[in-house]
Amino acid sequence: MSARLVATVAGDRVPVDEVDAAEARLRSGPRAAALPTSGTREGRQLRRWLTQLIVTQRVVAVEAAARGLHGQDAPGEAELLPDVTARLEIGSVAAAALADPLARALFADVTATVQVTDDDVADYHARNPLRFAATARAGGQGWRVPSRVGPPLGEVRCAIAEHLRGAARRRAFRVWLDARTAELVQLAPGYEHPGDPRQPDNTHRH
Repeated sequence: MSARLVATVAGDRVPVDEVDAAEARLRSGPRAAALPTSGTREGRQLRRWLTQLIVTQRVVAVEAAARGLHGQDAPGEAELLPDVTARLEIGSVAAAALADPLARALFADVTATVQVTDDDVADYHARNPLRFAATARAGGQGWRVPSRVGPPLGEVRCAIAEHLRGAARRRAFRVWLDARTAELVQLAPGYEHPGDPRQPDNTHRH
């Protein structure tokens, strides 16, 4: 692989210029002050993360084209990633990629058959009886306090099923995306995954 490449995706070249341009956009943006200094260990890790995002976007494009998908009817980003927990579940690269409607259309296609069972819902309710309780009730002296009584399963069954299916779809998509990325992507030395323990900048310090 040429020194001027950071990766190939399904045989297509990803030039280092793409990473340079992505980094330049970040460093000219509103959060530039929070970014690590170029050339440091953290700066190189940022470039590795940007490389992961770029190759993930390429994988999405390849897979979407193979499935005949377009982004026009994609679900909204908030539907797939409703909160910080959801973004943590799916990982920062996949979460960033899902800003693109084409990636969300692919997510919907890949996870269309993911379901949860009635037993899954009942088990979750038994373990987390207050999870979908009313957020607050009137307390003394104007305070509002959390409910101490969980709602019956029948009242929250749909909410729990939606919650569990959302989490299951995110897991399924991340596993699928990781597998396809491993099959289609070859990374150049110096642009390994940020979490790869074999690369020298991935050092764990306390």
